Amino acid sequence: MSDWPILHEYAASGNCYKIRLTAAFLEMPIERREYDIMKGETRTADFLTNVNANGRIPVLQIGDRFLPESNAACFWLADGTHLVPHDRFDRADMLRWMFFEQYNHEPNIATLRFWMRWIGEASFTDLQRALVPAKQEAGKAALALMDEHLARHDWFAGPDLSIADIALYAYTHVAEDSGLFSLGDTPAVQRWIARLEAEPGFVAMAG
Repeated sequence: MSDWPILHEYAASGNCYKIRLTAAFLEMPIERREYDIMKGETRTADFLTNVNANGRIPVLQIGDRFLPESNAACFWLADGTHLVPHDRFDRADMLRWMFFEQYNHEPNIATLRFWMRWIGEASFTDLQRALVPAKQEAGKAALALMDEHLARHDWFAGPDLSIADIALYAYTHVAEDSGLFSLGDTPAVQRWIARLEAEPGFVAMAG
């Protein structure tokens, strides 16, 4: 086994991409193992027993220990580096935006991207169809809040790029994939996306 951390992932997932992007900015090598979630490869007995009993990816494997949850994995990679602010308040603010990403942003923007691109409206359940308008409005509200912040700040926590920016970038830059959001409505978000993509070490989602 390699001494590098192992990322158990589905490459098209923004949550998995966060971890790859964090590692790229840190020039930290990671090994990648791909699972096809559409074929149920994270629901096998082997995966549930040996990788994540919750049946989800990403999971970052460090030696013989397994760390689920994308933002926790990003923090493990970035702890003690320039991607985690030194100032105590800024570190807490970084966590605040990462919690926001998982509670207000990802369940709406990422979920609709997955539903529209991978499931397709024709295959929606009645519940999914009923939830789309509320998720669209909540996703727009999340983007608007981000835009308001970014109109006054270059980054989300402190004066520099942090893993809060990486966490929010992952699904924001592909928000239009669902056909239900327009980044043209959030010019400060667009400028932030360009700023992050210009950072040394940046890798695209397909990478």
